[in-house]
Amino acid sequence: MDISLNYGKKSLGISLYKDWEATIIEKQNMPVIDDPKAAIADAFSMGDESGSLEEVAKSKSSACILICDITRPVPNGIILEQLIDRLIKAGIKKECITVLVATGLHRPNKGDELLEIVGSKKVLEMVKVKNHYARKNEDHLTICTSESGLPIKVDRRFVHTDLRIVIGLVEPHFMAGYSGGRKLVIPGVAHHQTICGFHTAKFLEHPAARTCNLKENPFHEFQIEGIRKLSNLFAVNVVIDEKRNLSFVNFGDIEKSHALTIKYLKQYAEVRICQKFSTIITSAGGYPLDKTYYQTVKSMVTAMDILEPGGGYHCCI
Repeated sequence: MDISLNYGKKSLGISLYKDWEATIIEKQNMPVIDDPKAAIADAFSMGDESGSLEEVAKSKSSACILICDITRPVPNGIILEQLIDRLIKAGIKKECITVLVATGLHRPNKGDELLEIVGSKKVLEMVKVKNHYARKNEDHLTICTSESGLPIKVDRRFVHTDLRIVIGLVEPHFMAGYSGGRKLVIPGVAHHQTICGFHTAKFLEHPAARTCNLKENPFHEFQIEGIRKLSNLFAVNVVIDEKRNLSFVNFGDIEKSHALTIKYLKQYAEVRICQKFSTIITSAGGYPLDKTYYQTVKSMVTAMDILEPGGGYHCCI
């Protein structure tokens, strides 16, 4: 049997022995949106009960937009151009709009990488596009102290703005349950002490801190605790298929947008498996998900629940 795994910017072919009893596990095919730009425009126009993009931007004098770093294949280009144009038309001056790369503790993205993740030269020329630096103490403000006693510090550029918008890619996440939404803020633009404080055994060894689970997930609950201290916080959340085609997009309140996107994704991302396997061959999903070694670890953790005791991985990383 010959199989192909997403690997880097191409794929990796693997030939299995004829006498192997192999099971191919794939998520269901997602429908894709024929006209992504129109779908994004509709999402901004409809919004949720909070209102359209123009309505939530009304009377605001500044805006800060968070985008994922190079490790997430988010279609920022087609989102940011429309988003910024409409914010300007709503009355926010372009010099008062900042796009902030939510690096967390990852390295900054500059030069060609910055253009790649922003996806638009027009955006780079029109507004300020900056990286978040988690280790710069002076860049952060404490917005609250969590129930766990850990101070939650966030980039002051995101705190000191009238309108806050995050652009998130929602997909299964091995600690937070699902990525996107609140994760752009914490850890995306959090201080290094905050990030390190909840990436500890206390949080990560909790049985509820696992893939596709938000219920009683302390990692998720910590993030929610922080974002609820910030007002005027909205999200553009998207779902893409394995070929990076847009399948779903919405705009609205950050928590409600995230929940609605997860509801859509679950029917495609979760696959019921009734047995365990002695050998698992997998990959991290291709570029840019396998761009760094840390990201590739997710491919191993995700499949752990269907690995037999004493079984082995063959991870193409």
